[in-house]
Amino acid sequence: MHRLSFLGALRLSAQNPPRQQDDPRMPHFTIQYSANLDSHLDMAEVVEVIRKAAVETGIFPLGGIRVRAIRCEHYAIADGDPNHGFLDMVLRLGEGRDLATRQKAGEDIFRVLSDHLDPVFASTSFALSFDVQINDKQTSWKRNNIHCALKLKAEHE
Repeated sequence: MHRLSFLGALRLSAQNPPRQQDDPRMPHFTIQYSANLDSHLDMAEVVEVIRKAAVETGIFPLGGIRVRAIRCEHYAIADGDPNHGFLDMVLRLGEGRDLATRQKAGEDIFRVLSDHLDPVFASTSFALSFDVQINDKQTSWKRNNIHCALKLKAEHE
């Protein structure tokens, strides 16, 4: 029996995408943060803290997790003091998880992030927010071969 190479299988997957979503419950985190936080934290580390916390919940498919951070150069906060900072995170989820599951995961992720950011709270005026949004599957489209890549990678390890 002929075995496809890892890249060959990925190419085949890309050429023949499924008509249905692989997993409509994708967890995509988007962080917007004030540029003045660069002197208080390492955003690459923050992104990894969130990714790990999402994995640890056990409710998200590994291949669907995305964490991205967008640095905001232009912002105005409260009284206009340029020392105020913010980090706003939104988690977009597909349908399929009940409220209790979403709340538990959200609380766990927020706690991990908040704990990680304790030094920022201690050193400057800072606002942290986190919201979970549900995507309507009828108006959400995706194409993804990362699930396949992870499966193939595991088979070759």
